[in-house]
Amino acid sequence: MSETGLVLDGVSAAYRDATVLHGVDLTAERGELLVVLGPSGAGKSTVLRVVAGLEPVTAGRVRIAGRDVTDLRPGRRDVSMVFQSYALFPHLTVAENIAFGLEVRDTPRAVARERARAAAESVGCAALLGRRPGQLSGGERQRVALARALVREPDVFLLDEPLSNLDQALRVEMRTELRALHDRIGATMVHVTHDQTEALVIADRIAVLRDGRVEQVGTPDEIWRAPATTFVAGFVGSPAMNLLPATGPVTPTGDAPVLPTGDLLIGFRPEAVVLAPDDGAEAVVDRVEVVGEDAYAYVTLAAGSPVVARVPAARRPGRGSAVRVAVRWADTHVFHAVSGRRYAP
Repeated sequence: MSETGLVLDGVSAAYRDATVLHGVDLTAERGELLVVLGPSGAGKSTVLRVVAGLEPVTAGRVRIAGRDVTDLRPGRRDVSMVFQSYALFPHLTVAENIAFGLEVRDTPRAVARERARAAAESVGCAALLGRRPGQLSGGERQRVALARALVREPDVFLLDEPLSNLDQALRVEMRTELRALHDRIGATMVHVTHDQTEALVIADRIAVLRDGRVEQVGTPDEIWRAPATTFVAGFVGSPAMNLLPATGPVTPTGDAPVLPTGDLLIGFRPEAVVLAPDDGAEAVVDRVEVVGEDAYAYVTLAAGSPVVARVPAARRPGRGSAVRVAVRWADTHVFHAVSGRRYAP
């Protein structure tokens, strides 16, 4: 991936005089599937709309395949966008919907229809070409929307929460198909979602946004194992990572170094918690949630801090029981309490 597919260089954008993006620097390499992840209001969809030319920038530049497209109209940027709502024309057949973008660009009809058929085959909806959107299920409409984007063979595909309207089972199926589709065509894709599992499963890299700023960019493994901020640590993971004062009562197990004085936080995921050790901090179990073979014990330390532990469901503690809590030091993270940034000794 030596040639960049998309670059946002210090991009800021505003909506109704309110700044939505604040100097965003972001790169999607050629052929990469970059997922932009964040909560509602983080600016995820605005990133896509800025790239597509649907929203102007107030500062910075946008480059696609080496071209500065900041001031170009949407039709000249060579991008295709898949919307959350699919945006299919109800009066056109599936074949006509897929070919529409080519025909309005004066592509010969026979060529447009053949490319539409090929795009439909690539996403598994070739049998639907004669139907209209009202005759399709949600998953079928999603495939048609993807085919319509594919048929143009753009420099960058932009996907705005494309799976959010599907039920859970179909979401799981479609995210697998979407990843497989990307691997087959080798295209540059920017996929927006608020679903952390979706991001972790399909992404080459993830960009985590918060309030219009990039908190961290990294591979799914880097985002999970080395969160750069307390926000990333808390947002990625369900249940969220535990965050406690470094001077708190939780006892680390293993070879724990001496930390400097100051406002520091210790972060650890539920699976790093050890219940019922001999020398742990005293706690009481508030509730237990069973999820298949695992259970999540929500406990409150004697000092008042809440902690979530993942334990085998068969050995889960009872509600109201007294336990002791320790944490495996090798699985902890240290953050600055004020800035929220990762502590680097």
